[in-house]
Amino acid sequence: MKVMAIDYGDARTGVAVSDALGMLTGSTEVVFSRDPEKTAQIIAELVQKQRPERLVMGFPRNMDGTEGPRAERYRAFAAQLEQTCGMPVILWDERRTTIEAHQILSQQNYHGKKRKNTVDAVAASLILEGYLSYLRLNRE
Repeated sequence: MKVMAIDYGDARTGVAVSDALGMLTGSTEVVFSRDPEKTAQIIAELVQKQRPERLVMGFPRNMDGTEGPRAERYRAFAAQLEQTCGMPVILWDERRTTIEAHQILSQQNYHGKKRKNTVDAVAASLILEGYLSYLRLNRE
């Protein structure tokens, strides 16, 4: 099963797509936009091109599991994305993905603008990997 994961952000949104078997991250990219409508439209174009069976979007939670202050904005974007893409969006706990993405990029010696323009794609890959692991463990 092909899955597309989204790490939504104010200025950059990371997108990662699995391979056709839903085993590995097949491709990543970053959408550069501060306009939620434009971001949703670009993602809809990626959906048409990639043809995933599921959309999974990172959802902000506090470390104690409660919803963070950005949660409502993310819910609104997920609803907009559902309408634009014509597919349901699964909200996936994204705790620590950005921190882990920064750690991975530091280990690979990515710094400054190079890191800033890559971290969202790496975070989307981490969201995707977490969701794919969940599917393997729970055999949907």
